[in-house]
Amino acid sequence: MSANWYYVEDNQRVGPVDEEEFKGFIQSGKIKSDTYIWKKGFDNWKKLQEVDELKSFASQPTPAATPKVEKDISSIPVMNESSAPKKVVDWNRIKDDDQIVMIKVGYDRGGDEVEYGPFSITQLSRAYEEARINGKTFAFVPGMDNWMFLAELPIFPRITTEVPPTIEEKDRRIHTRKPFVTRLFFHDNSEFYEGIARDISVGGMQILVSQFPARVGEQIKMNVHPDNSEYCFVATGKIVRVLEGNQGFSIRFDQVDNEANQAIRNYLELN
Repeated sequence: MSANWYYVEDNQRVGPVDEEEFKGFIQSGKIKSDTYIWKKGFDNWKKLQEVDELKSFASQPTPAATPKVEKDISSIPVMNESSAPKKVVDWNRIKDDDQIVMIKVGYDRGGDEVEYGPFSITQLSRAYEEARINGKTFAFVPGMDNWMFLAELPIFPRITTEVPPTIEEKDRRIHTRKPFVTRLFFHDNSEFYEGIARDISVGGMQILVSQFPARVGEQIKMNVHPDNSEYCFVATGKIVRVLEGNQGFSIRFDQVDNEANQAIRNYLELN
């Protein structure tokens, strides 16, 4: 069975396209060597020129024919769970100073749940020593499917030398909403950014994300979704504030269609 392909055109995800038609687009120049493409099995979006099996079909763009790419931040529209590319967490490659871990405090101390971050292992180790977090603090790293107890993450021994707390079955049965994941794609780079949305309203929200190249006044488009949920939506808005330490930003929506507006309202009503 031939693969179904996706590609980015005018900052929009296009597809699925069957393999024969896809190769025809390459040969005609509709899809160029620097076009981002994806199919099931890829860990992330790649430029056509980076995919060995397609290099022979690619025609290199000439300087005169290559349009100038303006610096733009946008996202690929909603893709279903079976087709969306996901990051895989490589715990061994996380360095002590990588700001990548989101935390959610509240259940660990009997209070309201609030998300913070992203933090590095070094910062979490200091917070643990100061008793600001503990083994039952919820944590999330891009690529995970859900929040997990900090004590159950492979990086916990690097945070503290204490013995992990016992997680009882009643703790595991705790109902916790899936993280409201936001996926962003920076078109001057081949990297996806994945963060956590919080303080969501019909007017805007905050996004916790590490080292995203956000600037006040810049417009971005994003794909927001709690995994396996009906609350997915795509929105466009303007960055109105960059959080301290470049740990994220606040955005005010300026383009939200009726479907997205209803998804946000449904989420707010039920949560």
